[in-house]
Amino acid sequence: MRSVTGRLMLLDTASLYFRAYFGVPDSVRAPDGSPVNAVRGLLDFIDRLVKDHHPDDLVACMDADWRPAWRVELIPSYKAHRVAEERPSGPDEEEVPDTLSPQVPVIEAVLDAVGIARVGVPAYEADDVIGTFTARARGPVDIVTGDRDLYQLVDDARGVRVLYPLKGVGTLQITDEAVLREKYGVDGAGYADLALLRGDPSDGLPGVPGVGEKTAAKLLAEFGDLAGILAAVDDPKARLTPTQRKRLTEAHPYLAVAPKVVRVADDVPLPEVDTALPRTPRDPDAVRELAARWGLGGSLERLLATLAR
Repeated sequence: MRSVTGRLMLLDTASLYFRAYFGVPDSVRAPDGSPVNAVRGLLDFIDRLVKDHHPDDLVACMDADWRPAWRVELIPSYKAHRVAEERPSGPDEEEVPDTLSPQVPVIEAVLDAVGIARVGVPAYEADDVIGTFTARARGPVDIVTGDRDLYQLVDDARGVRVLYPLKGVGTLQITDEAVLREKYGVDGAGYADLALLRGDPSDGLPGVPGVGEKTAAKLLAEFGDLAGILAAVDDPKARLTPTQRKRLTEAHPYLAVAPKVVRVADDVPLPEVDTALPRTPRDPDAVRELAARWGLGGSLERLLATLAR
Protein backbone atom coordinates (compact mmCIF):
# COMPACT_ATOMS: atom_id res chain seq x y z
CA MET A 1 0.00 0.00 0.00
CA ARG A 2 1.35 3.41 -0.93
CA SER A 3 1.98 5.80 1.92
CA VAL A 4 -1.24 7.67 2.70
CA THR A 5 -0.46 11.21 3.82
CA GLY A 6 -3.71 13.01 2.89
CA ARG A 7 -7.11 12.63 4.55
CA LEU A 8 -8.02 8.94 4.59
CA MET A 9 -11.67 7.91 4.89
CA LEU A 10 -12.37 4.35 6.02
CA LEU A 11 -15.88 2.95 5.59
CA ASP A 12 -17.23 0.25 7.87
CA THR A 13 -19.09 -0.96 4.82
CA ALA A 14 -21.43 -3.53 6.36
CA SER A 15 -22.47 -1.08 9.07
CA LEU A 16 -23.36 1.44 6.37
CA TYR A 17 -25.21 -0.89 4.01
CA PHE A 18 -27.25 -2.27 6.94
CA ARG A 19 -28.24 1.31 7.74
CA ALA A 20 -29.04 1.95 4.10
CA TYR A 21 -31.14 -1.23 3.94
CA PHE A 22 -33.26 -0.22 6.91
CA GLY A 23 -33.31 3.47 6.01
CA VAL A 24 -34.31 3.27 2.34
CA PRO A 25 -37.70 1.73 1.43
CA ASP A 26 -37.56 -1.71 -0.16
CA SER A 27 -39.83 -0.33 -2.87
CA VAL A 28 -36.57 0.90 -4.44
CA ARG A 29 -36.08 -1.91 -6.95
CA ALA A 30 -34.21 -2.96 -10.07
CA PRO A 31 -36.02 -3.32 -13.41
CA ASP A 32 -36.58 -7.03 -12.65
CA GLY A 33 -38.18 -6.22 -9.29
CA SER A 34 -35.17 -7.10 -7.10
CA PRO A 35 -34.72 -4.78 -4.09
CA VAL A 36 -31.71 -2.47 -4.44
CA ASN A 37 -32.41 -0.19 -1.48
CA ALA A 38 -29.14 -1.10 0.26
CA VAL A 39 -27.14 -0.61 -2.95
CA ARG A 40 -28.59 2.76 -3.81
CA GLY A 41 -28.60 3.89 -0.18
CA LEU A 42 -24.91 3.07 0.21
CA LEU A 43 -24.03 4.92 -3.01
CA ASP A 44 -25.95 7.94 -1.73
CA PHE A 45 -24.09 7.68 1.60
CA ILE A 46 -20.68 7.63 -0.11
CA ASP A 47 -21.66 10.53 -2.37
CA ARG A 48 -22.64 12.64 0.65
CA LEU A 49 -19.52 11.68 2.62
CA VAL A 50 -17.18 12.62 -0.24
CA LYS A 51 -19.02 15.91 -0.81
CA ASP A 52 -19.01 16.90 2.84
CA HIS A 53 -15.61 15.65 4.03
CA HIS A 54 -13.34 15.71 0.95
CA PRO A 55 -11.16 12.65 1.53
CA ASP A 56 -8.02 12.17 -0.55
CA ASP A 57 -8.14 8.40 -0.07
CA LEU A 58 -11.12 6.11 0.46
CA VAL A 59 -11.37 2.45 1.44
CA ALA A 60 -14.50 0.34 1.76
CA CYS A 61 -13.48 -2.06 4.54
CA MET A 62 -15.22 -5.44 4.49
CA ASP A 63 -15.92 -8.31 6.88
CA ALA A 64 -14.08 -11.23 5.28
CA ASP A 65 -14.88 -13.03 8.55
CA TRP A 66 -17.46 -11.37 10.78
CA ARG A 67 -16.84 -13.81 13.66
CA PRO A 68 -13.17 -14.88 13.58
CA ALA A 69 -12.39 -18.24 15.15
CA TRP A 70 -9.53 -16.77 17.20
CA ARG A 71 -11.98 -14.44 18.94
CA VAL A 72 -14.58 -17.18 19.45
CA GLU A 73 -11.91 -19.46 20.94
CA LEU A 74 -11.25 -16.86 23.62
CA ILE A 75 -14.91 -15.93 24.26
CA PRO A 76 -17.30 -18.58 22.81
CA SER A 77 -20.33 -16.30 23.22
CA TYR A 78 -18.80 -13.72 20.87
CA LYS A 79 -21.58 -12.82 18.37
CA ALA A 80 -23.05 -16.30 18.89
CA HIS A 81 -26.64 -15.03 18.84
CA ARG A 82 -26.13 -13.72 15.29
CA VAL A 83 -25.11 -17.08 13.79
CA ALA A 84 -27.59 -18.30 11.17
CA GLU A 85 -25.62 -21.43 10.34
CA GLU A 86 -22.42 -22.91 11.75
CA ARG A 87 -19.91 -24.11 9.19
CA PRO A 88 -17.16 -26.65 9.92
CA SER A 89 -14.75 -24.78 7.64
CA GLY A 90 -14.77 -21.09 6.85
CA PRO A 91 -16.75 -18.33 8.56
CA ASP A 92 -20.14 -19.09 10.09
CA GLU A 93 -23.08 -17.64 8.20
CA GLU A 94 -24.40 -14.44 9.76
CA GLU A 95 -28.10 -13.83 10.17
CA VAL A 96 -28.90 -11.24 7.49
CA PRO A 97 -32.31 -10.18 6.12
CA ASP A 98 -33.30 -12.28 3.10
CA THR A 99 -33.53 -9.32 0.75
CA LEU A 100 -30.21 -7.82 1.86
CA SER A 101 -27.95 -10.82 1.21
CA PRO A 102 -28.40 -10.74 -2.60
CA GLN A 103 -27.53 -7.05 -2.65
CA VAL A 104 -24.06 -7.48 -1.12
CA PRO A 105 -22.44 -8.93 -4.29
CA VAL A 106 -23.99 -6.07 -6.27
CA ILE A 107 -22.48 -3.55 -3.84
CA GLU A 108 -19.08 -5.20 -4.22
CA ALA A 109 -19.32 -5.22 -8.02
CA VAL A 110 -20.29 -1.55 -8.17
CA LEU A 111 -17.49 -0.46 -5.82
CA ASP A 112 -14.98 -2.43 -7.90
CA ALA A 113 -16.24 -0.99 -11.21
CA VAL A 114 -16.18 2.56 -9.87
CA GLY A 115 -12.66 2.03 -8.53
CA ILE A 116 -13.24 2.51 -4.81
CA ALA A 117 -10.72 0.35 -2.95
CA ARG A 118 -12.45 -2.57 -1.25
CA VAL A 119 -10.49 -4.54 1.33
CA GLY A 120 -11.35 -7.59 3.38
CA VAL A 121 -8.79 -9.97 4.86
CA PRO A 122 -9.45 -13.65 5.72
CA ALA A 123 -9.83 -14.33 9.47
CA TYR A 124 -10.39 -10.65 10.25
CA GLU A 125 -13.32 -8.30 10.65
CA ALA A 126 -13.70 -4.95 8.93
CA ASP A 127 -12.86 -3.33 12.30
CA ASP A 128 -9.42 -4.94 12.16
CA VAL A 129 -8.84 -3.75 8.60
CA ILE A 130 -9.83 -0.25 9.73
CA GLY A 131 -7.50 -0.50 12.73
CA THR A 132 -4.56 -1.48 10.55
CA PHE A 133 -5.15 1.22 7.92
CA THR A 134 -5.44 3.73 10.76
CA ALA A 135 -2.17 2.58 12.34
CA ARG A 136 -0.35 2.92 9.03
CA ALA A 137 -1.80 6.27 7.97
CA ARG A 138 0.49 9.29 8.08
CA GLY A 139 -2.28 11.86 7.83
CA PRO A 140 -5.72 12.44 9.34
CA VAL A 141 -8.25 9.61 9.32
CA ASP A 142 -12.06 9.70 9.22
CA ILE A 143 -13.68 6.39 10.21
CA VAL A 144 -17.33 6.16 9.15
CA THR A 145 -19.24 3.61 11.21
CA GLY A 146 -22.39 3.02 13.20
CA ASP A 147 -20.38 0.76 15.53
CA ARG A 148 -19.17 2.43 18.74
CA ASP A 149 -16.46 -0.22 19.14
CA LEU A 150 -14.31 1.86 16.81
CA TYR A 151 -14.31 4.78 19.25
CA GLN A 152 -11.20 3.11 20.66
CA LEU A 153 -9.27 4.39 17.62
CA VAL A 154 -10.08 8.07 18.22
CA ASP A 155 -6.84 9.98 18.68
CA ASP A 156 -6.77 13.78 18.59
CA ALA A 157 -2.98 13.91 18.35
CA ARG A 158 -3.05 11.92 15.11
CA GLY A 159 -6.24 13.45 13.73
CA VAL A 160 -8.22 10.21 13.96
CA ARG A 161 -11.93 10.70 14.48
CA VAL A 162 -15.10 8.65 14.04
CA LEU A 163 -17.99 9.96 11.95
CA TYR A 164 -20.96 8.30 13.60
CA PRO A 165 -24.26 8.50 11.65
CA LEU A 166 -27.16 9.77 13.71
CA LYS A 167 -29.58 10.05 10.80
CA GLY A 168 -28.44 8.77 7.43
CA VAL A 169 -25.03 10.31 6.85
CA GLY A 170 -26.37 13.84 6.55
CA THR A 171 -26.30 14.14 10.33
CA LEU A 172 -23.07 12.81 11.77
CA GLN A 173 -21.62 12.92 15.26
CA ILE A 174 -18.02 14.00 14.73
CA THR A 175 -16.48 11.96 17.51
CA ASP A 176 -13.22 13.22 18.93
CA GLU A 177 -11.72 12.82 22.40
CA ALA A 178 -13.76 15.72 23.81
CA VAL A 179 -16.98 13.94 22.80
CA LEU A 180 -15.78 10.67 24.34
CA ARG A 181 -14.81 12.34 27.61
CA GLU A 182 -18.17 14.09 27.80
CA LYS A 183 -20.24 11.00 27.00
CA TYR A 184 -18.17 8.22 28.57
CA GLY A 185 -15.50 9.79 30.77
CA VAL A 186 -12.65 8.22 28.79
CA ASP A 187 -10.52 9.08 25.77
CA GLY A 188 -10.05 6.88 22.72
CA ALA A 189 -7.37 4.73 24.30
CA GLY A 190 -9.62 4.04 27.30
CA TYR A 191 -12.76 3.16 25.35
CA ALA A 192 -11.84 -0.51 24.74
CA ASP A 193 -11.29 -1.05 28.48
CA LEU A 194 -14.63 0.65 29.22
CA ALA A 195 -16.37 -1.55 26.64
CA LEU A 196 -14.98 -4.84 27.91
CA LEU A 197 -15.74 -3.97 31.55
CA ARG A 198 -19.38 -3.04 30.93
CA GLY A 199 -19.90 -5.75 28.28
CA ASP A 200 -21.91 -5.58 25.08
CA PRO A 201 -24.91 -7.90 24.58
CA SER A 202 -25.00 -7.08 20.86
CA ASP A 203 -21.56 -8.69 20.50
CA GLY A 204 -22.09 -11.43 23.08
CA LEU A 205 -19.58 -9.92 25.52
CA PRO A 206 -20.66 -10.59 29.11
CA GLY A 207 -18.65 -7.87 30.80
CA VAL A 208 -18.16 -7.85 34.57
CA PRO A 209 -21.49 -8.53 36.32
CA GLY A 210 -22.65 -5.46 38.22
CA VAL A 211 -20.19 -3.13 36.48
CA GLY A 212 -22.07 -0.82 34.15
CA GLU A 213 -20.82 2.07 32.08
CA LYS A 214 -20.67 4.61 34.92
CA THR A 215 -18.89 2.24 37.31
CA ALA A 216 -16.44 1.23 34.59
CA ALA A 217 -15.66 4.90 33.88
CA LYS A 218 -15.10 5.58 37.60
CA LEU A 219 -12.76 2.60 37.91
CA LEU A 220 -10.76 3.75 34.90
CA ALA A 221 -10.59 7.30 36.23
CA GLU A 222 -9.30 5.95 39.55
CA PHE A 223 -6.84 3.31 38.30
CA GLY A 224 -5.97 4.45 34.76
CA ASP A 225 -6.58 1.36 32.68
CA LEU A 226 -7.53 -2.31 32.91
CA ALA A 227 -4.05 -3.28 34.05
CA GLY A 228 -4.30 -0.71 36.85
CA ILE A 229 -7.70 -2.05 37.90
CA LEU A 230 -6.43 -5.63 38.00
CA ALA A 231 -3.41 -4.51 40.05
CA ALA A 232 -5.80 -2.79 42.47
CA VAL A 233 -7.73 -6.03 42.93
CA ASP A 234 -4.53 -7.59 44.27
CA ASP A 235 -3.73 -4.60 46.46
CA PRO A 236 -5.58 -4.67 49.80
CA LYS A 237 -5.00 -0.92 50.20
CA ALA A 238 -6.58 0.01 46.86
CA ARG A 239 -9.85 1.94 47.05
CA LEU A 240 -12.25 -0.76 45.86
CA THR A 241 -15.46 -1.69 47.62
CA PRO A 242 -15.65 -5.30 48.82
CA THR A 243 -18.34 -5.96 46.20
CA GLN A 244 -16.24 -4.50 43.38
CA ARG A 245 -13.21 -6.51 44.46
CA LYS A 246 -15.27 -9.70 44.58
CA ARG A 247 -16.85 -9.12 41.16
CA LEU A 248 -13.57 -8.26 39.49
CA THR A 249 -11.86 -11.26 41.07
CA GLU A 250 -14.59 -13.60 39.86
CA ALA A 251 -14.42 -12.07 36.38
CA HIS A 252 -10.65 -12.50 36.11
CA PRO A 253 -10.80 -15.38 33.55
CA TYR A 254 -12.95 -13.17 31.28
CA LEU A 255 -10.78 -10.08 31.84
CA ALA A 256 -7.65 -12.06 30.96
CA VAL A 257 -8.86 -12.74 27.41
CA ALA A 258 -11.33 -9.91 26.69
CA PRO A 259 -8.72 -7.32 25.65
CA LYS A 260 -7.62 -9.39 22.66
CA VAL A 261 -11.24 -9.86 21.62
CA VAL A 262 -12.41 -6.28 22.10
CA ARG A 263 -9.39 -4.35 20.84
CA VAL A 264 -9.18 -4.10 17.08
CA ALA A 265 -6.12 -5.58 15.44
CA ASP A 266 -3.58 -3.18 13.96
CA ASP A 267 -1.33 -5.71 12.26
CA VAL A 268 -3.59 -7.25 9.60
CA PRO A 269 -1.72 -8.31 6.44
CA LEU A 270 -3.29 -5.81 4.07
CA PRO A 271 -3.11 -6.42 0.33
CA GLU A 272 -1.47 -3.98 -2.04
CA VAL A 273 -4.26 -1.62 -3.03
CA ASP A 274 -4.59 1.86 -4.51
CA THR A 275 -6.61 3.83 -1.99
CA ALA A 276 -6.67 7.11 -3.94
CA LEU A 277 -10.14 8.55 -4.48
CA PRO A 278 -11.04 7.57 -8.08
CA ARG A 279 -11.79 10.48 -10.39
CA THR A 280 -12.94 8.29 -13.27
CA PRO A 281 -14.43 4.78 -13.17
CA ARG A 282 -11.98 1.89 -13.20
CA ASP A 283 -14.24 -0.08 -15.56
CA PRO A 284 -16.66 2.22 -17.42
CA ASP A 285 -18.28 -0.66 -19.33
CA ALA A 286 -19.03 -2.54 -16.10
CA VAL A 287 -20.43 0.65 -14.57
CA ARG A 288 -22.86 1.07 -17.48
CA GLU A 289 -23.89 -2.59 -17.35
CA LEU A 290 -24.46 -2.54 -13.59
CA ALA A 291 -26.38 0.74 -13.77
CA ALA A 292 -28.74 -0.70 -16.39
CA ARG A 293 -29.06 -4.17 -14.84
CA TRP A 294 -29.85 -2.90 -11.36
CA GLY A 295 -31.52 0.43 -12.13
CA LEU A 296 -29.00 2.43 -10.09
CA GLY A 297 -29.96 5.66 -11.86
CA GLY A 298 -29.36 8.92 -10.04
CA SER A 299 -27.55 7.33 -7.07
CA LEU A 300 -24.66 6.12 -9.23
CA GLU A 301 -24.71 9.18 -11.50
CA ARG A 302 -24.43 11.55 -8.55
CA LEU A 303 -21.55 9.62 -7.04
CA LEU A 304 -19.63 9.55 -10.32
CA ALA A 305 -20.18 13.29 -10.78
CA THR A 306 -18.94 13.98 -7.23
CA LEU A 307 -15.85 11.83 -7.72
CA ALA A 308 -15.04 13.61 -11.00
CA ARG A 309 -14.79 17.05 -9.33
